[in-house]
Amino acid sequence: MSEPHRFDHPQLHALDGFKVTIDPSGERADIVLERAPYNVVSMAARDQLRLAFEALDADPRVRVIVLSGAGQHFSSGGDIRGFLEASPEHVSKLAWNVAAPARCDKPVIAMNRGYCFGVGFELSLACDFRLASETTLYALPEQKLGQIPGSGGSARLQKIVGVTRTKDIVMRSRRISGQQALDWGIATECHADDALEAAVAALVDELRGFSPLAQRTAKKLLNDSDDALLTTAIELEGLNYSRLRMSEDFREGVEAFHAKRKPTFRGA
Repeated sequence: MSEPHRFDHPQLHALDGFKVTIDPSGERADIVLERAPYNVVSMAARDQLRLAFEALDADPRVRVIVLSGAGQHFSSGGDIRGFLEASPEHVSKLAWNVAAPARCDKPVIAMNRGYCFGVGFELSLACDFRLASETTLYALPEQKLGQIPGSGGSARLQKIVGVTRTKDIVMRSRRISGQQALDWGIATECHADDALEAAVAALVDELRGFSPLAQRTAKKLLNDSDDALLTTAIELEGLNYSRLRMSEDFREGVEAFHAKRKPTFRGA
């Protein structure tokens, strides 16, 4: 059973527009954006979300983190007036806060339905997996405000779909459906809306079956080598492969394979 999470950090004693629950038996944590009806993300929430991801990353009860929105929409984006009121120093930290899912050692899944705009899209792009609903609409609408994405959205998107499609999305404030996002490689999967939760639960259970050590090694390697030369990426892969060969999890995996049994990984 999921239970509300109590954080020690004083900044997380009163969460601003989201809730956090943990299911210890399922080794799953959920961060749910919860500001009806569109789950607008405030400036304060960005700071808190970073701290929440960091706390869950350090929690030994959690293997997988799921980021979602309550109701029909993931998030319509940020608090627009908050941008005018925020100090330049605060604004300069926006991208760092939104990149918190990417910095987590643990796998992070974005469960997207309905509006997934602005910072909602940017948070999702920082996650490892994006599972979309057929109702999902992704967009970076900042051009309509005389702005550009400011928390890594255009940069991450260009890595995924290239400059031509990124210009199409960013410069036209174009909305992309869940199915088109799947076709373009933005979404990992796209499901009927009533099947989305089950699909996310199945992915959580699948990821829990792998070695935690191998999972976090793969995530860091892929993130670190995303903009590296091919020769550098291959070198990094080889070094990490050699390191994992010495792990107890790798020995367990090999022994389980030969014994034709399910491995029991301990993350060591």
